[in-house]
Amino acid sequence: MSLEDTGTRPVPGTVRVRAEGDVGARDLACVRSGVGAALGRSGLPAVSGDVRITRAAAPHAGPPWSAGAEIRVGDALVVVHAREAGVRALANRLRDRLQGQVERVVYGARTTRRPAAPPWYGDPADEGRTALAGGGPLPFQ
Repeated sequence: MSLEDTGTRPVPGTVRVRAEGDVGARDLACVRSGVGAALGRSGLPAVSGDVRITRAAAPHAGPPWSAGAEIRVGDALVVVHAREAGVRALANRLRDRLQGQVERVVYGARTTRRPAAPPWYGDPADEGRTALAGGGPLPFQ
């Protein structure tokens, strides 16, 4: 399956993924693919910025992997931070947070929080009864 089949592009050339500390090439490639999945969608405005990945020297001090991204999407600045125990979990968390922030910037109020289903009005005991079925309004109990 090619990139054209999935509708994604590789990470744009203006987004740099940099490593600080003891980060291997495979780890860097894993994070690059996550960033590419979040920012490589068609229909996005111009994207530029930096992603920094750090691996702590002392793993007992907390999650050793951390990432910070400052991405400019069109005229808006998107800032994302993530900390995880493993590089794959870090790449997934960074991708999810980038996608969410980019969608808010690009689509604005259309992605606001909405209830999953319309609110339900009435009493569960009266589920089958309506004003029309009973021939009049429901009595108050």
